[in-house]
Amino acid sequence: MPDKITVPVGLQDIYYAKLLSGDTATEAPVYETPKVLLPAITANITPNVESNTLHGNDGPIITANALGDIEVEIGVANLTLEQQADLLGATIDDDGLLWNNSDDQAPEVALGFRRSMSDGSFIYTWLLKGKFQLPTEEATTKQGEIEFQTPTITGRFLKRIFDNQWRVRADSNNTASAAKIATWFTKVPDSPKA
Repeated sequence: MPDKITVPVGLQDIYYAKLLSGDTATEAPVYETPKVLLPAITANITPNVESNTLHGNDGPIITANALGDIEVEIGVANLTLEQQADLLGATIDDDGLLWNNSDDQAPEVALGFRRSMSDGSFIYTWLLKGKFQLPTEEATTKQGEIEFQTPTITGRFLKRIFDNQWRVRADSNNTASAAKIATWFTKVPDSPKA
């Protein structure tokens, strides 16, 4: 049993990095340098797991699980036009106009963030491969008081082909992770298979 109980108390620093190449059976994934999103508000990660039980001798004898896709929903203070173009495959022209085309294809990205813990430490996370979808937009007029209208964007993440990894995490309390944590938001961690 741990000496000290810590619990998550916050969310900070959401980053994304485009998957540039690789992620085949024989080629490791290569990511661009991570880019920061505007201040983090929420992050909801829901892995979809299929579970089935085999019965024999009049009772259950074995259970097996299979990971499906992972639903991701993040809320940030704002998504700039440049970030929307980057995450959704849209185009910004020379006049600074964001153009959304029905044929736009969102690129595959990794998504990183850190959760602050009650003892001042952090849990660092990268989701390794997924695509975001066009966000729902809601606008409300001012009605005598300020109501913040922050965007939420959803995506579907999955395991990588190269190594079947879908998430990597680090705990700042673990000194063995210090070197990886020092570069956490400058480079998506390499695969243990690479």
